[in-house]
Amino acid sequence: MTNLRRGAPGWFAQDCRLCGSESGAELLCAGCAADLPVLPEHCPQCALATPGGALCGHCLNRPPRFDRTLALWRYDFPCDTLVKALKYGARIALAGFFARSLLNRGLPPVDLIVPMPLHPRRLAERGFNQALEIARELGRLAGVTVATRGVRRVRDTVPQTELPYDRRATNVHGAFDCGLNLSDISVAVVDDVMTTGATLDEVARVLKRAGATRVENWVVARTLPS
Repeated sequence: MTNLRRGAPGWFAQDCRLCGSESGAELLCAGCAADLPVLPEHCPQCALATPGGALCGHCLNRPPRFDRTLALWRYDFPCDTLVKALKYGARIALAGFFARSLLNRGLPPVDLIVPMPLHPRRLAERGFNQALEIARELGRLAGVTVATRGVRRVRDTVPQTELPYDRRATNVHGAFDCGLNLSDISVAVVDDVMTTGATLDEVARVLKRAGATRVENWVVARTLPS
């Protein structure tokens, strides 16, 4: 539990989530926030590292269904610690931190925010959807509607992390359904971690089939190949 202490009128001082030092009204102290691993120059579509931030060869030759990816940090220490604390430790306050960090990065305008959906069985096990928690706060801060229903995970797939990269696209094919009319709508899909991008690509396919004109990924962290 976060240690709170009375600070200036109207707010509580608290301890940094990572190092335990006093961080004022923020979840991370300035030092730990500065230590979050930045992404190198990267492809604007898939966020993999490229010289000068050019479009990568894969996106040129086999373009994904999504149009752009905005990722805050590399999925590496200590960013991975924060993501896991939200996802597996139910540290819900981190959803607000991630949402504010995305907003501060400078987001392009969209018409709708869609959180990456969880299958009902996985949702029942975890008790919450971390992507939905981030999306709700982001929608509130940005004044953008969040689709809390209408985009569903209809097939409970094997976790992507348990599969080799070349089987992940097949694993999630047909796993999502969209009951929304997205004609002439631009959409941002919010998720915590982007690994191969296969899941986000499948969601983008379903959203564009429902009429979306543009689909962006807004993610907390991007896994980069070793």
